[in-house]
Amino acid sequence: MTALNSSASDSTSADGPSRPLKVALIGNPNTGKSTLFNALAGLRARVGNYPGVTVEKKIGRVRWDKRDIDLIDLPGTYSLSPRSLDELVSVDVLLGRQQDVGQIDAVVCIVDASNLERNLYLLSQILELKLPVVLVLNMCDVAAARGTAIEAEALAEKLGVVVVQTEAHRRVGLDALQQAIIDSVSRDGIEPPALFPDAFYIERDQLAEQLAEWNEPAMPGYLLERMLLDVGGQVETQLADRQPERGLSALATARERLKEAGCRIPMTEARVRYAWAREMLTGVVTKSAARRVTTSDKIDKILTHRLGGLLIFCGLMFVVFLSIFTWAEPFMGAIETAQGWVSDFVTGAIPPGALRSLLVDGVIAGVGGVIVFLPQIAFLFFFLAILEDCGYMARAAFLMDKLMTRIGLSGKSFVPLMSSFACAIPGVMATRVIENRRDRMVTMLVAPLMSCSARLPVYVLLIALFIPSEQRLERGLVMFAMYSLGVVVAILVAWLLKKTFFKGETPPFVMELPSYKWPSPRIVLHRVYDRSKAFVTRAGTLIFATTVIVWACAYFPGDHGELNAVVAELEQLDSMEEPDEDLVAALSERQNQLSARLIEGSILGRMGHAIEPVVKPLGWDWKIGVGAIASFPAREVIVATLGTIYSLGSEVDEEDAGLLGAIRGAEWPDGRKVYNTPVALSVMVFFALCAQCAATLMVIRRETNSWRWPIFTFAYMTALAYVGAFVTYQVGMMFV
Repeated sequence: MTALNSSASDSTSADGPSRPLKVALIGNPNTGKSTLFNALAGLRARVGNYPGVTVEKKIGRVRWDKRDIDLIDLPGTYSLSPRSLDELVSVDVLLGRQQDVGQIDAVVCIVDASNLERNLYLLSQILELKLPVVLVLNMCDVAAARGTAIEAEALAEKLGVVVVQTEAHRRVGLDALQQAIIDSVSRDGIEPPALFPDAFYIERDQLAEQLAEWNEPAMPGYLLERMLLDVGGQVETQLADRQPERGLSALATARERLKEAGCRIPMTEARVRYAWAREMLTGVVTKSAARRVTTSDKIDKILTHRLGGLLIFCGLMFVVFLSIFTWAEPFMGAIETAQGWVSDFVTGAIPPGALRSLLVDGVIAGVGGVIVFLPQIAFLFFFLAILEDCGYMARAAFLMDKLMTRIGLSGKSFVPLMSSFACAIPGVMATRVIENRRDRMVTMLVAPLMSCSARLPVYVLLIALFIPSEQRLERGLVMFAMYSLGVVVAILVAWLLKKTFFKGETPPFVMELPSYKWPSPRIVLHRVYDRSKAFVTRAGTLIFATTVIVWACAYFPGDHGELNAVVAELEQLDSMEEPDEDLVAALSERQNQLSARLIEGSILGRMGHAIEPVVKPLGWDWKIGVGAIASFPAREVIVATLGTIYSLGSEVDEEDAGLLGAIRGAEWPDGRKVYNTPVALSVMVFFALCAQCAATLMVIRRETNSWRWPIFTFAYMTALAYVGAFVTYQVGMMFV
């Protein structure tokens, strides 16, 4: 963005460089706030999470008029009434109470120009913070198309703040907004309007005095007001935690006095704020007498139709699902091929040994384990960005809300859950579209129960073991049952979580349906880049570390000298034009035997033997246990692990005849077959319900900014998987 001349102070002074100015962007959902932020900050935004909450923190550093400015993109919200810790973040940032952000110098409030009355509700709360405010009337083209005319100068005079008109998706009005932001940081905030009766402010002051008597830390006036207004809100909850006996009693008494004075809490707030909004807009906004039927209205008759809309939605979701599950395959294959080339290069450059194994099986496999997910994430967020930017995502949430409400979630939970059938990683990341924290957390915690593509090799291997290929119907039914199992259990777990950890009624589904528009290629590509970068930088490091740790457990301890010598001899034979095939076969068999012996003696193998008494009630031996542990970085690794354990090498796949034969022939020490139909079903049920994907857990860690929830997810899913596998095996054995 080109710097503009203004009266803003220079970034250097006699005392040295001044701190960057902090400007917060806030607005209702679907007002184009993020589009505006991206247009102003571009690729210079830093993405993270606020400490202790799931709220994403986006800060874009820009330099305008020789001054560094941090643009802070706050979560979309309809009001500044904090009902959860996540919602309290915006209030704390604006009040300068968020230490990792600092004091805010100005606020940019973005509103939908076509729906000003409801949007000014939020502005009325922002003005009470006494900060310099710039009001952005975004989507002015939509307002004009609906026959709404706004006198921006008259509105600015009545409100006492700078008003700028923009069309963010077309980058119209950005220079004027930039100038307004630069000018605003040198102004003081206006005196907020006194919207409530005098009795309310008297009670606020008395509450402040009471808290001082209790040696409570001084609290900003706005939070004192929220304490009175938000029954069961976060500010009240925090007071109740500190003052369990007298805190709630004092608030209840104050609210009763206000009720007697004609100021009933919480009903008064909506009444006075909307009355103020109507007063501010009187004589400023004019609308055509007859409401025009817009193109969006005509499209909505089809896309939100009770039956036709659902069919169209299912078709679109099928395309999205297909893109993640199928279209990404060539790109993932190319990444795996590139990974193979790098592995081959390292293999040719470094002799067999610990260093080569670390680089090939640890580092390269770890990096590949991160990058291979990128195509799925990119495709998902490409389609989500298009659907959101064109205005369809709001309609999709509306269509699915009735169904999702039955399990305590909202319509916005559907897309993340559906995406998780391809891969839970983009599904978990897609929960960011859900504003309500409880719904977002529950969706995130049940998303890994959807049977992702990584479970497929396990299903294919075990179904092929005991169901003949000509019995296609039976094979299909078992596969369908495995996928359905995750869905059924997810519904039950979601219901249980909403009754325990995330109590509270699902809020009424209130969402503006924005007008349809052509998605901006710049915005779509930026979101894809932003999400892909966030995955690699935030979750990739943890996934990589996990892969290396599992490699170390599978490699140490053990003397790999003989194995390295055999591998070196095999590689030498492979370089010959006509190698001795018998010798190659003998050495390969010896290599597989040594690999099997080493993995049994490794930390991983010892862990497998240690847990055998625990997994034996599931019908498993220690080898299956090792496969389950080794597959923690990625479920499909169990196939290669079983290949190594059964002396077949790690290059086998789920359809390998040798692996199928080895598994069928596996025996317990007393001669009984290890595998039978109940055992196969037990393993499949375990993998259908367990949290065997480290990458997903790491993404949950990054999304929630806490280790609590990935640990909780791993614990509850492992317990579910164990119980499910136990019941499956024990019941199955009754019929064998």
